[in-house]
Amino acid sequence: LKFIFGPSAVPALDLVDQRSVTRLRSPSGRILYQVLGSSGKLYTCYSSCHFCTCPAFGFSVLQKSESLLCKHILAVYLSQALGACQELAVPEEQLTSILLAEEEDEG
Repeated sequence: LKFIFGPSAVPALDLVDQRSVTRLRSPSGRILYQVLGSSGKLYTCYSSCHFCTCPAFGFSVLQKSESLLCKHILAVYLSQALGACQELAVPEEQLTSILLAEEEDEG
């Protein structure tokens, strides 16, 4: 993994080991992931479009094109493959609130 994903591999595995990945599912079937980062901050990840709200994703992946993904997105993919995601059913309103909070943080 380290050969393919570089420096993100070991920290991503640590996040999986710590069960830091939570899959949120609404009644309508919308899904997003939240990852509790090593700093204690919660990041929202969208595996369907390969996006994370962390600063490293914005800088290393989007601006510099130095990496394919951040450790949070890799942790989401690894936890899916290993069946290590925590599952949480949330009402539509809560999912919408999470999505709107992310939009406000950016704007």
